[in-house]
Amino acid sequence: MVTPRETHDTVICTYRPKPEREAEFRRLLERHWPALRELGLVRPSAPLHFRGEEEGRPFYVEIFEWRDADAVEAAHQSPEIMRLWEPMETLCEERDGRPAMSFPHVERLALVR
Repeated sequence: MVTPRETHDTVICTYRPKPEREAEFRRLLERHWPALRELGLVRPSAPLHFRGEEEGRPFYVEIFEWRDADAVEAAHQSPEIMRLWEPMETLCEERDGRPAMSFPHVERLALVR
C-alpha cells in the first residue's frame, strides 16, 4: 500500500563535476536545495548528499523530494533556479559514456518492516 508520503516525486541527482572546478560546483550545490525550498518546490524533509570518487574523479549524489510533479516544471521556469542549474551544468563533465548530470525519478518502497 502506498502512503501519501510515498506518492511524492523523489529524485536521485548524480553530478560529475570537473575535478578542477569541484569547489565552485560544491558552492552551487550548497545553495541548490535551499533555493528550491525557498520557492516551495520541495518537501520539507532534508535532502541527502553524498560525495564519492570514480577513478579519482569526484561525483556527488543529492536525493530529495519534489513537492509534486508540477514543481519540476516550475523549477525549469524559475530564473532563480536556472541561475544555479546552468552554471552547475557547465562545471560538470560526461564520463565513461555517462552524462555530466542525471536525474532519475524514483518511487520509495517499503521493503523492510
